Amino acid sequence: MTDVSSESKQLRIADSNVELYGISLKVRKLETDSPRATIVFLHDSLGCIPVWRDFPERLCGLTRCNGIIYDRQGYGGSGPFTRERDQRYLEREADALAALMKKLGLSKSILFGHSDGGSIALVAAAKTPELISGVITEGAHVFVEEITLEGIRHAQKLFKETDLRQRITKYHGDNTDGVISAWIDTWLSPEFRDFNMEHLLPSIKCPVLVLQGEGDEYGSEAQVDAIVNQVSGTSLKDMVKFARHTPHKEAPEYTLRVTANFVTSLNSIVNP
Repeated sequence: MTDVSSESKQLRIADSNVELYGISLKVRKLETDSPRATIVFLHDSLGCIPVWRDFPERLCGLTRCNGIIYDRQGYGGSGPFTRERDQRYLEREADALAALMKKLGLSKSILFGHSDGGSIALVAAAKTPELISGVITEGAHVFVEEITLEGIRHAQKLFKETDLRQRITKYHGDNTDGVISAWIDTWLSPEFRDFNMEHLLPSIKCPVLVLQGEGDEYGSEAQVDAIVNQVSGTSLKDMVKFARHTPHKEAPEYTLRVTANFVTSLNSIVNP
Protein backbone atom coordinates (compact mmCIF):
# COMPACT_ATOMS: atom_id res chain seq x y z
CA MET A 1 0.00 0.00 0.00
CA THR A 2 1.41 3.37 -1.04
CA ASP A 3 0.45 6.91 -0.06
CA VAL A 4 0.20 9.35 -2.98
CA SER A 5 -0.80 12.99 -3.17
CA SER A 6 -3.55 13.74 -5.68
CA GLU A 7 -5.33 17.09 -6.00
CA SER A 8 -4.01 17.96 -2.49
CA LYS A 9 -5.67 14.86 -1.00
CA GLN A 10 -4.03 11.74 0.39
CA LEU A 11 -5.07 8.42 -1.11
CA ARG A 12 -4.00 4.95 -0.06
CA ILE A 13 -3.59 2.71 -3.10
CA ALA A 14 -3.81 -1.06 -2.73
CA ASP A 15 -3.77 -3.70 -5.48
CA SER A 16 -5.21 -7.17 -5.00
CA ASN A 17 -6.76 -10.08 -6.89
CA VAL A 18 -10.38 -10.97 -6.29
CA GLU A 19 -11.84 -14.29 -7.43
CA LEU A 20 -15.21 -14.07 -9.15
CA TYR A 21 -16.89 -17.05 -10.82
CA GLY A 22 -13.56 -18.88 -10.59
CA ILE A 23 -11.73 -16.09 -12.46
CA SER A 24 -9.06 -13.90 -10.87
CA LEU A 25 -9.74 -10.18 -11.36
CA LYS A 26 -7.13 -7.53 -10.64
CA VAL A 27 -8.60 -4.79 -8.44
CA ARG A 28 -7.12 -1.48 -7.32
CA LYS A 29 -8.61 0.30 -4.32
CA LEU A 30 -8.22 4.05 -3.82
CA GLU A 31 -8.95 4.68 -0.17
CA THR A 32 -9.58 7.92 1.72
CA ASP A 33 -10.60 8.63 5.29
CA SER A 34 -13.88 10.05 4.03
CA PRO A 35 -17.30 8.35 4.34
CA ARG A 36 -18.26 9.57 0.88
CA ALA A 37 -19.37 7.37 -1.99
CA THR A 38 -17.16 4.99 -3.96
CA ILE A 39 -16.51 5.67 -7.64
CA VAL A 40 -16.11 2.50 -9.72
CA PHE A 41 -14.11 3.00 -12.94
CA LEU A 42 -14.93 0.81 -15.95
CA HIS A 43 -12.38 0.72 -18.76
CA ASP A 44 -12.86 0.64 -22.53
CA SER A 45 -12.38 -2.18 -25.07
CA LEU A 46 -8.57 -1.98 -25.03
CA GLY A 47 -8.18 -0.67 -21.49
CA CYS A 48 -7.11 -1.82 -18.07
CA ILE A 49 -6.04 -0.22 -14.78
CA PRO A 50 -2.82 1.54 -15.93
CA VAL A 51 -4.43 2.86 -19.12
CA TRP A 52 -6.52 5.21 -16.95
CA ARG A 53 -3.24 6.97 -16.00
CA ASP A 54 -3.80 9.21 -12.96
CA PHE A 55 -7.36 10.33 -13.73
CA PRO A 56 -9.08 8.10 -11.11
CA GLU A 57 -6.66 9.23 -8.41
CA ARG A 58 -7.20 12.87 -9.31
CA LEU A 59 -11.01 12.58 -9.35
CA CYS A 60 -11.12 10.67 -6.07
CA GLY A 61 -8.67 13.09 -4.49
CA LEU A 62 -10.65 16.12 -5.62
CA THR A 63 -14.03 14.73 -4.48
CA ARG A 64 -12.73 12.87 -1.40
CA CYS A 65 -14.38 9.70 -2.67
CA ASN A 66 -13.05 6.19 -2.44
CA GLY A 67 -12.38 4.48 -5.75
CA ILE A 68 -12.32 1.03 -7.34
CA ILE A 69 -10.59 0.31 -10.65
CA TYR A 70 -10.53 -3.23 -11.99
CA ASP A 71 -9.50 -5.22 -15.03
CA ARG A 72 -12.45 -7.11 -16.48
CA GLN A 73 -11.99 -10.76 -17.35
CA GLY A 74 -9.62 -11.09 -20.30
CA TYR A 75 -7.89 -7.74 -19.73
CA GLY A 76 -4.69 -6.57 -18.09
CA GLY A 77 -3.82 -8.53 -14.97
CA SER A 78 -7.07 -10.52 -14.79
CA GLY A 79 -7.67 -14.09 -15.95
CA PRO A 80 -8.21 -14.82 -19.66
CA PHE A 81 -11.50 -14.98 -21.55
CA THR A 82 -13.27 -18.34 -21.22
CA ARG A 83 -16.09 -17.91 -23.75
CA GLU A 84 -16.76 -16.24 -27.07
CA ARG A 85 -18.66 -12.98 -27.17
CA ASP A 86 -22.14 -12.41 -28.50
CA GLN A 87 -24.68 -9.57 -28.41
CA ARG A 88 -25.25 -10.02 -24.68
CA TYR A 89 -21.65 -9.60 -23.55
CA LEU A 90 -22.25 -6.14 -22.09
CA GLU A 91 -25.11 -7.49 -19.98
CA ARG A 92 -22.91 -10.31 -18.70
CA GLU A 93 -20.23 -7.76 -17.78
CA ALA A 94 -22.85 -5.71 -15.92
CA ASP A 95 -23.83 -8.86 -14.00
CA ALA A 96 -20.16 -9.48 -13.17
CA LEU A 97 -19.82 -5.86 -12.02
CA ALA A 98 -22.80 -6.25 -9.69
CA ALA A 99 -21.35 -9.47 -8.28
CA LEU A 100 -17.97 -7.81 -7.72
CA MET A 101 -19.57 -4.80 -6.02
CA LYS A 102 -21.49 -7.08 -3.67
CA LYS A 103 -18.34 -9.06 -2.91
CA LEU A 104 -16.52 -5.84 -2.06
CA GLY A 105 -19.42 -4.63 0.07
CA LEU A 106 -20.27 -1.70 -2.19
CA SER A 107 -23.69 -0.11 -2.59
CA LYS A 108 -24.99 3.23 -3.84
CA SER A 109 -21.76 3.74 -5.75
CA ILE A 110 -21.05 6.03 -8.70
CA LEU A 111 -20.01 4.40 -11.98
CA PHE A 112 -17.58 6.09 -14.37
CA GLY A 113 -17.45 4.11 -17.61
CA HIS A 114 -15.44 4.80 -20.73
CA SER A 115 -16.68 3.41 -24.10
CA ASP A 116 -17.64 -0.23 -23.45
CA GLY A 117 -17.31 0.62 -19.76
CA GLY A 118 -19.93 3.34 -20.21
CA SER A 119 -22.33 0.92 -21.86
CA ILE A 120 -21.75 -1.57 -19.03
CA ALA A 121 -22.44 1.18 -16.48
CA LEU A 122 -25.78 1.94 -18.12
CA VAL A 123 -26.80 -1.72 -18.17
CA ALA A 124 -25.83 -2.09 -14.52
CA ALA A 125 -27.82 1.02 -13.53
CA ALA A 126 -30.87 -0.42 -15.30
CA LYS A 127 -30.57 -3.92 -13.83
CA THR A 128 -29.24 -3.26 -10.31
CA PRO A 129 -30.41 0.23 -9.28
CA GLU A 130 -29.96 -0.58 -5.59
CA LEU A 131 -26.19 -0.64 -6.09
CA ILE A 132 -25.81 2.57 -8.08
CA SER A 133 -26.54 6.20 -7.26
CA GLY A 134 -25.13 7.87 -10.36
CA VAL A 135 -23.53 7.15 -13.72
CA ILE A 136 -20.92 9.00 -15.77
CA THR A 137 -20.49 7.74 -19.33
CA GLU A 138 -17.73 8.76 -21.72
CA GLY A 139 -18.09 7.71 -25.36
CA ALA A 140 -20.67 5.01 -24.54
CA HIS A 141 -22.55 3.12 -27.26
CA VAL A 142 -26.18 2.00 -27.06
CA PHE A 143 -26.51 0.91 -30.70
CA VAL A 144 -24.26 0.27 -33.71
CA GLU A 145 -23.34 3.11 -36.06
CA GLU A 146 -21.32 3.05 -39.26
CA ILE A 147 -18.88 5.58 -37.76
CA THR A 148 -18.16 3.05 -35.01
CA LEU A 149 -17.50 0.24 -37.46
CA GLU A 150 -15.32 2.48 -39.63
CA GLY A 151 -13.27 3.47 -36.58
CA ILE A 152 -12.78 -0.17 -35.68
CA ARG A 153 -11.78 -1.06 -39.25
CA HIS A 154 -9.17 1.70 -39.08
CA ALA A 155 -7.86 0.33 -35.79
CA GLN A 156 -7.73 -3.15 -37.34
CA LYS A 157 -5.51 -1.73 -40.08
CA LEU A 158 -3.27 -0.06 -37.50
CA PHE A 159 -2.82 -3.36 -35.69
CA LYS A 160 -1.54 -4.87 -38.95
CA GLU A 161 0.60 -1.96 -40.17
CA THR A 162 1.97 -0.25 -37.03
CA ASP A 163 3.34 -1.12 -33.60
CA LEU A 164 -0.09 -0.73 -31.96
CA ARG A 165 -0.19 -4.41 -30.97
CA GLN A 166 3.18 -4.11 -29.26
CA ARG A 167 2.07 -0.97 -27.46
CA ILE A 168 -0.94 -2.64 -25.87
CA THR A 169 0.94 -5.88 -25.15
CA LYS A 170 2.76 -4.10 -22.32
CA TYR A 171 -0.63 -3.67 -20.63
CA HIS A 172 -2.31 -6.98 -21.47
CA GLY A 173 0.54 -9.49 -21.83
CA ASP A 174 -0.77 -12.94 -22.69
CA ASN A 175 -4.30 -11.52 -22.90
CA THR A 176 -3.43 -9.27 -25.87
CA ASP A 177 -4.74 -11.44 -28.72
CA GLY A 178 -7.96 -12.09 -26.83
CA VAL A 179 -8.47 -8.38 -26.14
CA ILE A 180 -8.05 -7.46 -29.80
CA SER A 181 -10.30 -10.25 -31.04
CA ALA A 182 -12.99 -9.57 -28.44
CA TRP A 183 -13.29 -6.01 -29.70
CA ILE A 184 -12.72 -6.19 -33.44
CA ASP A 185 -14.21 -9.58 -34.29
CA THR A 186 -17.31 -9.02 -32.17
CA TRP A 187 -18.21 -5.55 -33.42
CA LEU A 188 -17.45 -6.30 -37.06
CA SER A 189 -19.42 -9.55 -37.10
CA PRO A 190 -22.70 -9.57 -39.07
CA GLU A 191 -24.51 -10.86 -35.98
CA PHE A 192 -23.63 -7.71 -34.04
CA ARG A 193 -25.00 -5.20 -36.56
CA ASP A 194 -28.41 -5.08 -34.88
CA PHE A 195 -27.07 -4.71 -31.33
CA ASN A 196 -29.20 -2.21 -29.45
CA MET A 197 -29.63 -1.65 -25.70
CA GLU A 198 -31.97 1.36 -25.82
CA HIS A 199 -34.79 -0.71 -24.32
CA LEU A 200 -32.89 -0.69 -21.00
CA LEU A 201 -32.50 3.07 -20.75
CA PRO A 202 -35.96 3.92 -19.31
CA SER A 203 -35.16 1.69 -16.33
CA ILE A 204 -32.30 4.01 -15.33
CA LYS A 205 -33.61 6.32 -12.62
CA CYS A 206 -30.38 7.66 -11.11
CA PRO A 207 -28.68 10.85 -12.36
CA VAL A 208 -26.56 10.37 -15.49
CA LEU A 209 -23.79 12.57 -16.91
CA VAL A 210 -23.18 11.78 -20.59
CA LEU A 211 -19.82 12.91 -21.95
CA GLN A 212 -18.54 12.59 -25.49
CA GLY A 213 -15.74 14.29 -27.39
CA GLU A 214 -16.92 16.51 -30.23
CA GLY A 215 -14.48 14.70 -32.50
CA ASP A 216 -15.24 11.16 -31.30
CA GLU A 217 -14.10 8.81 -34.04
CA TYR A 218 -16.18 5.91 -32.72
CA GLY A 219 -19.63 7.45 -32.29
CA SER A 220 -21.87 10.36 -33.21
CA GLU A 221 -23.87 12.73 -31.01
CA ALA A 222 -26.85 10.45 -31.68
CA GLN A 223 -25.48 8.09 -29.02
CA VAL A 224 -25.50 10.87 -26.45
CA ASP A 225 -28.99 12.04 -27.37
CA ALA A 226 -30.36 8.50 -27.20
CA ILE A 227 -29.12 8.15 -23.63
CA VAL A 228 -30.14 11.61 -22.42
CA ASN A 229 -33.60 11.43 -23.98
CA GLN A 230 -34.49 7.94 -22.79
CA VAL A 231 -33.21 7.55 -19.22
CA SER A 232 -35.85 8.22 -16.57
CA GLY A 233 -33.58 10.05 -14.14
CA THR A 234 -31.94 13.45 -14.39
CA SER A 235 -29.51 13.58 -17.29
CA LEU A 236 -26.80 16.01 -18.35
CA LYS A 237 -25.19 16.15 -21.79
CA ASP A 238 -21.70 17.49 -22.47
CA MET A 239 -20.02 17.40 -25.87
CA VAL A 240 -16.41 18.05 -24.89
CA LYS A 241 -14.53 20.45 -27.15
CA PHE A 242 -11.06 19.55 -28.43
CA ALA A 243 -11.58 15.89 -27.52
CA ARG A 244 -12.19 12.70 -29.44
CA HIS A 245 -13.09 9.31 -27.91
CA THR A 246 -11.18 9.78 -24.64
CA PRO A 247 -11.95 13.17 -23.05
CA HIS A 248 -10.31 12.24 -19.74
CA LYS A 249 -6.99 12.08 -21.62
CA GLU A 250 -7.56 14.64 -24.38
CA ALA A 251 -9.23 17.31 -22.22
CA PRO A 252 -8.29 16.14 -18.71
CA GLU A 253 -8.69 19.38 -16.76
CA TYR A 254 -12.13 20.14 -18.18
CA THR A 255 -13.32 16.53 -17.80
CA LEU A 256 -12.04 16.43 -14.24
CA ARG A 257 -13.88 19.62 -13.33
CA VAL A 258 -17.18 18.56 -14.91
CA THR A 259 -17.15 15.07 -13.41
CA ALA A 260 -16.11 16.34 -9.98
CA ASN A 261 -19.02 18.79 -9.97
CA PHE A 262 -21.41 15.99 -10.91
CA VAL A 263 -20.06 13.63 -8.26
CA THR A 264 -20.26 16.19 -5.45
CA SER A 265 -23.85 17.02 -6.41
CA LEU A 266 -25.15 13.50 -5.93
CA ASN A 267 -27.24 12.71 -2.89
CA SER A 268 -25.24 9.52 -2.37
CA ILE A 269 -22.38 11.54 -0.87
CA VAL A 270 -22.82 11.65 2.87
CA ASN A 271 -21.41 14.25 5.26
CA PRO A 272 -20.49 16.71 2.48
